[in-house]
Amino acid sequence: MIEAHELVKRFGKVVAVDGLSFTAHAGEVFGLLGPNGAGKTTTLRLLATVLEPNAGSATVGGYDIRTQKQKVRSIVGLLVEDAGLYSRVTAREHLRYFGRLHGLNGSDLKKRMDFLIDVLGIAEFADRQTEGFSRGMQRRVVMAIALIHAPQVVILDEPTIGLDVVSTRAVRDLIAAFRAEGRCVIISTHLMDEVQRLCDRVGIIYDGKLMDQGTPRELMARTGTPDLETAFVETVGAERLLDVGRPPRPGRLARLVRRLRGQP
Repeated sequence: MIEAHELVKRFGKVVAVDGLSFTAHAGEVFGLLGPNGAGKTTTLRLLATVLEPNAGSATVGGYDIRTQKQKVRSIVGLLVEDAGLYSRVTAREHLRYFGRLHGLNGSDLKKRMDFLIDVLGIAEFADRQTEGFSRGMQRRVVMAIALIHAPQVVILDEPTIGLDVVSTRAVRDLIAAFRAEGRCVIISTHLMDEVQRLCDRVGIIYDGKLMDQGTPRELMARTGTPDLETAFVETVGAERLLDVGRPPRPGRLARLVRRLRGQP
């Protein structure tokens, strides 16, 4: 469903994505796992045609991300971490607007809106203007916008960040349902718990490069480690995670590991 081959994206002298190649299949949740700044978000935006690569190629649902952008966009639902909302527009009006952009109307649009408002817990504030919404409330509305057209390919950047426990569980259940329906889901995260709960296969990414990919079990077997967290550190290298050349600070690796676990 998604095939990326030697993708490269530069911003001036900074190489954000450096020769990235991987595949993600229908009926699968593929996770891009890496620390902040690894190139995960840039990769997802390339696949969704928000950005154009400097080199390399990719297809999404058989459509080329360079030459068939509109086709790609018609089958992709994209959730980005920093997406915003129109402050004087209600949550329901957002969904109606974006649903119409995707060609939905009448009862089909209403059913889809009602489903997402229910499953994502938006009902109590669906008819309020979004100005003053908490981060969690905004995140749920943006998620609903990304899913309004029932996309075949769902691309989620840090899907549960800023959500409370109940909303996080609802999102995870929704992702599991997408897998069961045969959709292709690709998520980026730096949370080990997220990967272990959701992902069938994982690509470990660091400094724009794909260090390894496979099932969590395969990654642990290749590194000879007992858990995915340790496999990640072994794959990337503790030296890289601590930034070679900088004086090591006490507890820095421990803090990194806690961050990967989703702990404060």
